[in-house]
Amino acid sequence: MRKVSIVVPLHDEEESLPLLVKSIDDVFKSGSDQYDIVFVDDGSTDGSFEVLKNIHAEYGSRISVIRFTRNYGKSAALSVGIKEAKGDIIVTMDADLQDDPTAIPDMLAKLDEGWDLVSGWKKKRYDPITFTAPSKLWNIATSMLSGVKLHDFNCGFKAYRAQAAKSLEIYGDRHRYLPALAHWDGYKVTEVPVPHHARKFGRSKYGFSKFFNGIFDMLTLLFLKRYLKSPLHFFGMIGLFALLIGTLILGYFGVNWIVTREMHIRPLILLSLGALIVGIQFLSFGFLAEMMTHQFRNDEYKVRDRLL
Repeated sequence: MRKVSIVVPLHDEEESLPLLVKSIDDVFKSGSDQYDIVFVDDGSTDGSFEVLKNIHAEYGSRISVIRFTRNYGKSAALSVGIKEAKGDIIVTMDADLQDDPTAIPDMLAKLDEGWDLVSGWKKKRYDPITFTAPSKLWNIATSMLSGVKLHDFNCGFKAYRAQAAKSLEIYGDRHRYLPALAHWDGYKVTEVPVPHHARKFGRSKYGFSKFFNGIFDMLTLLFLKRYLKSPLHFFGMIGLFALLIGTLILGYFGVNWIVTREMHIRPLILLSLGALIVGIQFLSFGFLAEMMTHQFRNDEYKVRDRLL
């Protein structure tokens, strides 16, 4: 019999919590799996913690509650909750009742097929267009940049093998990119359609303003993943390209001067000199970054299995 830990980050969701716990309990009553729930209260200012204390008193050891001193963000809440989870399988979901616990058995069945991470795909959504429109654009861009073909990266409803979940470094806004991070580490990632409900209480905490921040975060992760241990490959490529352009242009004017014995200061000459300077600077950045990487090198490799 396996144990499933459900990690629920929350912020100001006092009205939703009793209904969520009852729904989860109803799902697991009809199955053979054991479960526990890890709530991480991310600095709520309403009565969420008081509600959680009552739930803990009613359900006992199946409910764990962690309360932050202030709002640190969803990534921090997920990171702490996943570390606290004791189950063989870890499910993450939001506390606003938009994620439906009845989808958990389907996600667990998908894990049984050999996948390491199963992400929820909200095919039919009930969020306002100010959320759905930027989310679609962001999902398309993230899929192209990361190489992971998913329809809904931002869905917080996911199921992981514990090994995969605990290996992920979650901070900043990385919670949006967990499927990409898992894929880059060699874990098998897929998705399943999950039901989605309109929000019953409160209001959505997302909007169009997070779209561009999300793209910048994705570009940062790509850079760190591809070039963290070989920064010269990035800076050197730009530096060599600038040096090549500058050298070709100056070479042309040099040959022209030898042939015609005439030289005129032109904007293109100044631009080529600038390209040479920029090229040398980027190469210098690359070598300095390589020296720093070598100095603080700390290789960490993900191990799936071990036979001793």
